Amino acid sequence: MRATLRWAHSDLRTHRGEALFITLATAGIVASLLLAAALFGYATNPWQRTFTEAHGAHVWIHTAASTDARRLARLDGVESVAGPYRTEAATVATRGTRAAVELRGTPGLPAVGRPLVTAGHWLDPAEPDGVVLESRLARALLAEPGDTLTLPGTARTLTVEGIADSAEPGYSPGAQPGLVWAPPAAVRAPAGQVTGLRLKDPSDTDYAVQRAVTVLGADTVGEVSTWQQERAEAQGENRLLGQVLGLFGLGALAAAGFAVHGAIGTRIRGHLRDISVLKAIGFTPGQVVRIFLLQHLAYAALGALAAAALTEGLGTRVPGRLGDAVGVWQGLPGHTVALSAVPVGAVLFIGLTTGLAAWRAGRVPPVPVPRPSAPAGGRLTAVARRALGLRLPAALVLGCHKAFAGRGRSLAGVARLTLPLLLMVVALSAWTTLDRFHSSPERVGLPAALSVRSDDGLDDAGVRALLAAAPGVGAAYPGVELAALLPGQTGTVALRGLGTQAHPYPYTLAEGRAARGPDEAVAGQGMLDLLHARVGDWVRITVGQRPQILHIVGRSIEPQNAGRVVTTSLDTLRENDANLSPAFYQLRLRPGADPGRVASALARAGHGHLDVHPVTNPADGLSPLRGVVTALIAVLALIGLVELLTAIGGSVRESERDVLALRAIGMSPRQITAITVTATTCTALAAAVAATVLGLPLAHRLIDAQGSSSGIGAGIAQSPSPALLLLLGTGAVLGAAALSALPAARAARRRLADTLSAVS
Repeated sequence: MRATLRWAHSDLRTHRGEALFITLATAGIVASLLLAAALFGYATNPWQRTFTEAHGAHVWIHTAASTDARRLARLDGVESVAGPYRTEAATVATRGTRAAVELRGTPGLPAVGRPLVTAGHWLDPAEPDGVVLESRLARALLAEPGDTLTLPGTARTLTVEGIADSAEPGYSPGAQPGLVWAPPAAVRAPAGQVTGLRLKDPSDTDYAVQRAVTVLGADTVGEVSTWQQERAEAQGENRLLGQVLGLFGLGALAAAGFAVHGAIGTRIRGHLRDISVLKAIGFTPGQVVRIFLLQHLAYAALGALAAAALTEGLGTRVPGRLGDAVGVWQGLPGHTVALSAVPVGAVLFIGLTTGLAAWRAGRVPPVPVPRPSAPAGGRLTAVARRALGLRLPAALVLGCHKAFAGRGRSLAGVARLTLPLLLMVVALSAWTTLDRFHSSPERVGLPAALSVRSDDGLDDAGVRALLAAAPGVGAAYPGVELAALLPGQTGTVALRGLGTQAHPYPYTLAEGRAARGPDEAVAGQGMLDLLHARVGDWVRITVGQRPQILHIVGRSIEPQNAGRVVTTSLDTLRENDANLSPAFYQLRLRPGADPGRVASALARAGHGHLDVHPVTNPADGLSPLRGVVTALIAVLALIGLVELLTAIGGSVRESERDVLALRAIGMSPRQITAITVTATTCTALAAAVAATVLGLPLAHRLIDAQGSSSGIGAGIAQSPSPALLLLLGTGAVLGAAALSALPAARAARRRLADTLSAVS
């Protein structure tokens, strides 16, 4: 054991840098995997916990006010019912902030879909104008219990009595109205009602929706939302961040394992004599294997323990969503298991790759085998001989030949270095795609920057006049959004009428063409998936009592409503309903116009009658992804550095046998150094080219697959700029040259006696 420890200590002193990099890389990998586990837990469990505590409804159905929704309680599979509650669409304002809301008349604290009060108290019958706000709406309004809300255009006021969490979809400006629970008397102009169904078997949701629509009548159903949609919306960006961290963490773990495998293999080839001596003095093959195995397991275990301790102790202090995710994750039942399993799994994987390489050390014979006079594949190729005949620098030709002389070993080295560089290309592609949402939103389905709605105090002609006079507004597209029943009556989707045939809305198309003629429409990927349709098909959906038959002529990139949107012109919708008027306007701004200033100017010009909101950009919630990508690139750079050091060490050791011959033919130490530097540089260059060629299509496939699964659709992937890819490749090549220069120079200037001992 003492001899084993002395060998390990001596090897550590010789390869301190490599040990440090392996430890740091392992720590980064384990930290990314732990954060991925935290984000997955954070994405699902808060909503699930709220849904469970609130005894949430699996289906919410909005119907006309005159509908007898009490019949839903008698449907098969329905366990209990919430409501029906009368609803009124309204706009509330406080501290200069406005929001569209749904006032829900609630006589008492519901048993199904119960709001979980987090501040203040529930509705007091003694306060006829008291309300409780959904928590996301309260955050948007900066409202607290005791605040007063005004209803623009009326003399009414509401008093905030409490704030509550709900498992229903939260407030989203311009997309989803906020939920306000109010006494029934406060709902003075009910336009509809809403009923919640809690099912005995949640997997029967589609069937339950179909039965409910059949019983009530399709013409009375306005909108249907299910618990699956609510859960998917709640998970949102958190799940995507977890997937990114998990994917890159696993990729980095594989790259680290291969790097360690290559490092041990190279070290074994350089210490064949020492290993033979160990066996000659009594070391068994198992003991030799254990020397390498335990040594690298110790490095990996140290990095894994450091990552687990830092994530557990300091994870909650990370600003933003990552810190919140770690805080929630630490309170979940599976936290302890994940905190133990992830580091152990990473260490075991690195141990497996280490064991496979160390097994070769156990097979080294106790009697040293003389080295061959020339390495396999050492003969100059015809290309190399022709290059020398053209009087190209001998160091350049011999270095390129050396890099690819042993095909199997050379290709393995290139492949190990390619993997971390390939993951960097994928990470940069994700970064570039995210930047595209902010720098060029019109290319990812967001041509409009602002959405404008008006109250009853301003008619459509007045709105158009204000928009035409507003500075910075390039175009205003009238629009309306209706809830449409799917065929089979299993749910609702958004049917939008945007623009007119004279002034069509500038869709962002990924497939097909724009809708120009009557009854033509474009649909998001989520819509096509729901209908099992494709571009070119005719689809039939129902709005109230009117069926709407549309020809899908294109697939649009639709970042909102999970892509469950079909969009046509306002003129097409007016063919079914001539009285249909615009409910909002989408504004495309002139180049250079500031959305905030334009919104403020419109709000002032509207004298309180206009509700102006920025169009929601899905990338706004992914801002932590930049920090994640930066950290992952740093971890991958460490892994690449380990592989480069391995390649340099192997190249220097193999060049020792050639030093005498090169000196004999008159080459200077500088030329001999250049051969090793060129060989290492060629390896890095080949890896950079392979990573770029393979990484770009892989990144497009992964990003588009994520886009399709989220409903946005394929076609959003963006490749990094050629300058950025060139910078990555140049950094890898120059880094390899810089790292190899010093050890190569030392080897070229070694004393003759040392060189003779190396080749003997």
